[in-house]
Amino acid sequence: MSKGEGKLIAQNKKAHHDYFIEETYEAGIVLQGTEIKSIRAGRANLKDAFARVEKGEAFLHNMHISPYEQGNRYNHEPLRTRKLLLHRREINKLIGATKEQGYSLVPLKLYIKNGFAKVLIGLGKGKKKYDKREDLKRKEAKREIERAFQQKQKGIY
Repeated sequence: MSKGEGKLIAQNKKAHHDYFIEETYEAGIVLQGTEIKSIRAGRANLKDAFARVEKGEAFLHNMHISPYEQGNRYNHEPLRTRKLLLHRREINKLIGATKEQGYSLVPLKLYIKNGFAKVLIGLGKGKKKYDKREDLKRKEAKREIERAFQQKQKGIY
């Protein structure tokens, strides 16, 4: 399996709209007991999440994992900071890259691969407003071409 493959749990669709993703890294997550059960049930959200490198370690902030229904008193805090498991050389590369102006670490996908929860982290450079408009125009043009092609196909048969 390559990066980003596995049973998809959550996806940050807005990340590609707001950032130019230049590189991706697959990272494991340090979870508490009931968190993995909630993730397997599909109760996770990456919408406002971001990653940061602090003191030589990578952390994921603001990822929401809903409390597990049968978790009673052993349940976890939904928005707690979670440590990411990356190789030392990857962390060093990320430290250098995030020091540059405009770069940030954005979680793209949360998935389960070989029984372990993984996060696909993207090194992204923020888009300006005109870049976002250009992407929307390009997407709309592509949709129109597809629609015209489908109409032509229906007309032939």
